[in-house]
Amino acid sequence: MSAATRRLTTAQALVRFLAAQYTERDGVRHRLVAGTWGIFGHGNVAGVGQALVEYGDVMPFHQGRSEQAMVHAAVGHARHLNRLSAQAVTTSIGPGATNLVTGAALATVNRLPVLLLPGDYFASHAADPLLQQLEHPSEADVSVNDALRPVSRYFDRISRPEALLASAPRAMRVLADPAETGAVTLALPQDVQAEAFDWPEEFFADRVWRVRRPAPDPEELADAVRALRAARRPLIVAGGGVHHGEAEAALEALVDATGIPVASTQAGKGSLRHDHPADLGGIGHTGTAVADDLARTADLVIGVGTRYSDFTTASGTLFQDPGVRFLNLNITAFDAHKLAARTLVCDARAGLTALTGALSGHRVPSSYEDEYRAGRARWEETVRAALRADDENAVPTQTQVLGALDAVVGDEDVVINAAGSLPGDLHKLWRSRSPRQYHLEYGYSCMGYEIPAALGVQQAAPGVPVWALVGDGTYLMNPTEIVTAVQEELPVKLVLVQNHGYASIGGLSESVGAERFGTDYRHRAADGSFTGAPLPVDLAANAASLGMDVLRAKTVRELREALSTARAATRPTCVYVETAAGDAPGAQAWWDVPVAEVSARDAATGARARYEQAVADRRHHL
Repeated sequence: MSAATRRLTTAQALVRFLAAQYTERDGVRHRLVAGTWGIFGHGNVAGVGQALVEYGDVMPFHQGRSEQAMVHAAVGHARHLNRLSAQAVTTSIGPGATNLVTGAALATVNRLPVLLLPGDYFASHAADPLLQQLEHPSEADVSVNDALRPVSRYFDRISRPEALLASAPRAMRVLADPAETGAVTLALPQDVQAEAFDWPEEFFADRVWRVRRPAPDPEELADAVRALRAARRPLIVAGGGVHHGEAEAALEALVDATGIPVASTQAGKGSLRHDHPADLGGIGHTGTAVADDLARTADLVIGVGTRYSDFTTASGTLFQDPGVRFLNLNITAFDAHKLAARTLVCDARAGLTALTGALSGHRVPSSYEDEYRAGRARWEETVRAALRADDENAVPTQTQVLGALDAVVGDEDVVINAAGSLPGDLHKLWRSRSPRQYHLEYGYSCMGYEIPAALGVQQAAPGVPVWALVGDGTYLMNPTEIVTAVQEELPVKLVLVQNHGYASIGGLSESVGAERFGTDYRHRAADGSFTGAPLPVDLAANAASLGMDVLRAKTVRELREALSTARAATRPTCVYVETAAGDAPGAQAWWDVPVAEVSARDAATGARARYEQAVADRRHHL
């Protein structure tokens, strides 16, 4: 080997390369790929697996139990670190690879970086077909990994060792670029992984990917300032981009200077502290009454780092002022141009800071501030009533579970959720105390995200109490990483809420005429109806069997004591509670779920009539 090259296998070279990649923003440097999750089988055990053994001193390894869950853990890690650090996930070929698809879609939908390294068939076709290979009759270069193409922001199959020289840096650029990031896939044929090559030493040199803060275009900024000065009822919609850009202080400065109120998406909640006088809480279908009432009369909506999902816009029915216009500040032009908006395509912190400076002396009418502050006060009474438990010896409702947790957590705690009825209750009721506290994955709303994501967050924030809130339906989707938490000694806290079924989708089913069909976990009678008797399933015992310490709580008082114990625990700990029925605040805005246009059942025909009435309010903002 010459002095300028190093002879390594492709997999060894990739691991060494990844260990030398860094991001840097505002002068602070991070490992771009902080570690690798893996489950080994044929397709990666002799390639990437051997390389991770060879270079374990520079690339930390984490053993997972489910390929999808490993991606969720990596996504949780990346989100908590504001997309400045990612993790890699390696799998075998076949089912190991296809199990990545859901996690990859979640990452890309949420604009969060994760590097996927699935094994692939032999590039040489020497062993063809091999175990778990999909044979395509007319396209011999197709493998199951091609299912990852539509859910990846960058995809390449490394069919020769030297192809990595060009592809690996391109993959890193996408991972590190906040305007393009998401799942990045390098499919690795197993024979190529093990093939040796003379790699240039430059390939292994430390490389820094600077995460820029692009400033707003002067003309766009001037146009935005004119629109803001002309608005009488402006409303900021804070999305996840506020957190990713570490722009919370810049947002607060703008709000303090101008008095413009802030409503938040699921990803943006916590952009202001809950007790800031301009914080209205969540917006949209799962939003607060004060936020949605102001949204209906806003004449200018300023979207900051949001992609305007249908939950945020109430499926196009929320923003009803006849002359309403939109101003979108987003690092991604694709999102900035939504809703025919004026645009500020720039970094969130840079854009908000520029707006504050350019709006010097401008403030919304005092009557508008009085209006939204009165609305805040009324909603806070709703929150108190929902979270309060008057009888300490009663079985808690789900909202009282949140009230008990609210009483226990500190500003530094992180609360993670993704699916079921909890996201709606949390968006409306949770009092976010810090930018990192509220961690809701609601872009893909993937059942089974919470527990593995808690592992990734705990790795990113050692010593911080991390809570995974799950219902029984979500728990049954993906409890496997409890074992990983035990093995990795990650003291995550699991709050397992048992209500014997899919509560959220059951309520939706009833509202659209499907009569809660297929949403209960209960015994059925001979005629197919539910008898009401819960199934003899003990999820707390299941969590204990996987290695968690389990605390069972039957009353509000026991629940609060169990949560306090769990918060102080140094081992993975589960608080299990069965909940009583209770009335959480209802939806403050509509959501479009099409209802059967014709039916012989009264429930469906009634739901269709309500649907047609609601859909008439939809607007196309052009």
